[in-house]
Amino acid sequence: MPVTSRGSRVGRRVAVGVVSTLVLAASGYAWAQLNRLDAGIVTADIIPPSAQLPDSPAGEPLKVAQNILLVGLDSRTDSNGNPLPQNVLDALHAGSGDDGGDTTDTMIVVHVPVGGAAATAISIPRDSYVDVPGFGKHKINSAYSRARAASRSHLQSQGLSGPQLEVAADAEGAKSAIAAVQELTGLTINHYAAVNLAGFAALSQAVGGVQVCLKAPVNDSYSGANFPAGPQTLSGAQALAFVRQRHGLPNGDLDRIARQQAFLAGMAKNVLSSGTLTNPSQLTALVDALQGSVVLDQGWDILSFAQQLHGISSGSIGFVTIPVQSLSLATPSDGDAVKVNPAQVKAFVQDQIGSAASSAAGAGGETGTATTPPSAGHNNGGVRPIAVTESATPPSSGVPGTPQQPVTSNATGCVN
Repeated sequence: MPVTSRGSRVGRRVAVGVVSTLVLAASGYAWAQLNRLDAGIVTADIIPPSAQLPDSPAGEPLKVAQNILLVGLDSRTDSNGNPLPQNVLDALHAGSGDDGGDTTDTMIVVHVPVGGAAATAISIPRDSYVDVPGFGKHKINSAYSRARAASRSHLQSQGLSGPQLEVAADAEGAKSAIAAVQELTGLTINHYAAVNLAGFAALSQAVGGVQVCLKAPVNDSYSGANFPAGPQTLSGAQALAFVRQRHGLPNGDLDRIARQQAFLAGMAKNVLSSGTLTNPSQLTALVDALQGSVVLDQGWDILSFAQQLHGISSGSIGFVTIPVQSLSLATPSDGDAVKVNPAQVKAFVQDQIGSAASSAAGAGGETGTATTPPSAGHNNGGVRPIAVTESATPPSSGVPGTPQQPVTSNATGCVN
């Protein structure tokens, strides 16, 4: 079976969600709580042997650089394949159980260099028009859903049905998403973590909410986002609405990515600075939130990985977005898409992971801020320091009509 529960498995492989895949440092109580996830976490056999990394000694600095694909699923089922209750969908403004397209609405590659003292999170717009291996040119967020749908009849012929069928099809979708990201970025994905709609809302509540800042008030009936301007703390359904809104934003998905980055930066800051991992009640809530909401690749010993992250802090986690050439590329069958140049994306990614490696080496295990100047010709703002989320006009990329993209700024810390 491609997807399994860890109830019958030996080891300490546990999922710690979107932000805690970046960093964990905890007391003995924290390790005990995280081990509690062993009995219920869902894992998928989705990373090919060629991309799997050997285990390193726990407690020593990371010996091999790693690339982690984090995805937010537009799914109306939990990680065990069970439909989310309608009252939960209503609270999340997610429509009915039939409305979800099982697409990867959020795709972030996290690169952790040797030493584990820094990390770079590279966002990929969901509508990027790319080569999807086995399916041709399509939006990258459909790689998951196309492979998932194509595998269902075969899986059913093998006798699978109900939740078992759903989780097996999800694994095939994950493999396709990984392949598409690798094709675009040139990176080999070593690990995978996915969270569904309800799981994201629960995680934001478990960390006590996250402070964000908006430049102007918003009221969007599609996502349920209804917020005043200025700083505010969001959790649960409000947090999900904040990161899902794209209607009414000046740059659509690029502004939504800026929000996602701002939110994840704030969540990471909360986990690192507020004692979440040493606070019994908060840690218990975090562990409870992860049950049924996260899927992790089968070979990831996340506890060992966490112990190998040395000196990482909120200042050494950076967020960037791949360069894009247009937000309105007309396609034969997928409507308007985001135009990207794969060669430009690969060069940009190499620039960023090189900066992360330099930052990690320079940090020497100490707290640091991973920042780089904009790279000429790549239309990016360098590595975004955590909790700094201002949009500004980027350097010219030489491509006519290139839209604005978020760049680093210390002006107000607010997003659209």
